[in-house]
Formats: sequence, structure tokens, C-alpha cells
Amino acid sequence: MSGPNTDYDPVEVTPLKAEEVEAARDAALTAIAAANSLEELKQTRLDHAGDRSPLALANREIGALPPAARKEAGQRVGKARGAVNQALAARQKVLEAEHEARMLVEETVDVTLPTDRVPAGGRHPLTTGAEYIADIFVAMGWEVAEGPLIEAEWLNFDALNLGPDHPARTMQDTFWTEPAENHVVLRTHTSPVQARTMLTREAPIYVVCPGRVFRTDEYDATHSPMFHQVEGLAIDEGISMANLKGTLDHFATQMFGEGIVTRFRPSYFPFTEPSAEVDLTCFVCRGAQVVDAGDGQLVTCRTCKGEGWIEWGGCGIVNPRVLIACGVDPERYSGFAFGMGIDRTLMFRTGLSDLRTLFEGDVRLTTAFGSEL
Repeated sequence: MSGPNTDYDPVEVTPLKAEEVEAARDAALTAIAAANSLEELKQTRLDHAGDRSPLALANREIGALPPAARKEAGQRVGKARGAVNQALAARQKVLEAEHEARMLVEETVDVTLPTDRVPAGGRHPLTTGAEYIADIFVAMGWEVAEGPLIEAEWLNFDALNLGPDHPARTMQDTFWTEPAENHVVLRTHTSPVQARTMLTREAPIYVVCPGRVFRTDEYDATHSPMFHQVEGLAIDEGISMANLKGTLDHFATQMFGEGIVTRFRPSYFPFTEPSAEVDLTCFVCRGAQVVDAGDGQLVTCRTCKGEGWIEWGGCGIVNPRVLIACGVDPERYSGFAFGMGIDRTLMFRTGLSDLRTLFEGDVRLTTAFGSEL
């Protein structure tokens, strides 16, 4: 086994030559002095004091020298690196002072100017949303109808063909007031407004009914014990499902843009017959089921989960039993009704993913969405 190379001459290691170390130091000092901004100085630091800088690479070569030669080479490289670091620190202070002085000039605020200390508020998006929906139907010649939040059991259930044994009457869905023998509830839908309208007006009837409703649901990202619905009712001679489809297609287009239409899926509701669930063309993928994720790569649409449709509400032809209960002649008149959640519709339009955001009273929501939709 050979011994240590005691005859190794450090002058033969190019990065450790005195003139090479001095040249690297002088180049670093020149670059530091030429840096005119903190960004330029940052790059200079990387180039001349970073791990891949000439002086750092020279420092690594010291370990290859015999013990007798390491001290001199180490002192030479260390002194050069110390000079560079001192120059960097000094230049950093100068540039930071210049930056702060420039900021004070460029971003000067006149604190003597008068200001409105009361920030401007904003209307809640649920309020503006309900009014926007109402305006769509008013433009079609419809009227807006309203009713009380605390409703008689007969109007909330019996008049709408929800019999005494219907599950929706139980405590799992309905808030009942005390005493129970008064038969008064917090309305579970805005359909009682439709019943009141048929009882007090003569056909033809075209009304839209937005408002708050209450059910004993859990409070989470998609449910709330208090939420908002909009329902529509049309009673006239010769009303059919075709009229209903055209109305909802127009409603969808006005809310979500051109090309958005609806489809019906057979369903069951006590107050309509036939009944249907209303689906909406996905307004993100426009029914294509896939979206462009960038670079031409197509991925499944997350909004509709690749189905191309989004559940929106329910609808149908008004059940003749409801017409009779509300004093409308089913032999002469027919009608359609529909209902959607205003909260869900606004979540679609604004991109909100958590229903609770609408009810937490955060002023940032009202200022962002409250002025207009």
C-alpha cells in the first residue's frame, strides 16, 4: 500500500493557484459592485458565493492536498471568500436602503386626504339572486307571489295532496309549532304560496314564488335547516308538458347562458302528475362530459362527474286533486309547477362549494357577490 503523497505540489491544482483565487475574488467583487438591485445581487451571490461558484469549488480541492499544504491553501481561499461575503453584506445594506427610499417615494400615501370611514356594504347574493330570478319571469309576463313563513298545516300539506300518513309530515322533515293542536308549521316549501294564489285569484294564473323554507336537515356543506326555494305555477287552458319544458329551458338559458337546456326524468311528487326530475346541461363541460386539463389532455368533468347533466329541481303537471282542493275546475284548466333551490342555483353560478358560506355572515361574500350576480 502506498503512503501519502508528501511531494504533492498545490501549485499544480489550478483552482488553488494564487492568481486563480485572486482572479475569482476580483471577479466577484466587480460583479457585486455592479449589482444595481436586490434581484441582481441575489443572482450575483449565487454565481460567486454559491455552492457552484469558483471559490467554493476551489475550497473543495483543499481536502486533496497533503497536510503540509492545506494550511496555506485554506488561508488563501478563506481570505478570498471572506472578502466576497463582506462585500455582499455591504452591498446588501446599500441596495436595501435605496429600495426603501424608492418605495417611500413611489408609494407615498397622503394621510390628510378625507376618506369614508364607513365601508360600503353589499346586498346578500341570495337577495339579489331571488330578485334576478323573479325578473326573468316578470319579463315573461308572470307575477311574483309571496306568503307567510309560518303556515297552516292544511295549506302546507293537505291542499297539495300530501295525506295525513305522508312521511314529510313527520318530525324528521317538519318544524311544528306548539301547541300541536293548532296545526301550524314552518313551511317546508313555497308551494303553500301556490295554493294561496289559486284560492284567491281567478285563472289564468302565472306566478313565481321565491322565499325561505325550513326542514329539519343537518347543517353541513350541502344541507341546511333553513334554505331558499323558487317555485313557479302556471294555470291556464291547454297547459301541457311542452309548455313546462319551454319555460324551464328559457329559465336555464337566462341563468347559465346560451346552449344550456334541461331534460326530464320520470319521478313522483304528490302535487303533480305526471312528475319529473329536472336536469341541467353541465355549464362547465357544456354536456361534453370531459374538459381540457391543459396541453390538449381531456379529463372527466368534476362538476357533473362525467355525466354531462346536473340535478336542478322537480316539476310536473299539477295534480287534479290539488286543483280541486284550491277551487280550480280541472275539466277546464290544467297547469304545471316546478321548484328549484335558489341556494344551489347560486352555488352553480358563483362556484361556491360549501352551502354554509351563504349563511355565515362574512362581509367578504356580500361585497364580492352582493352588488350583482
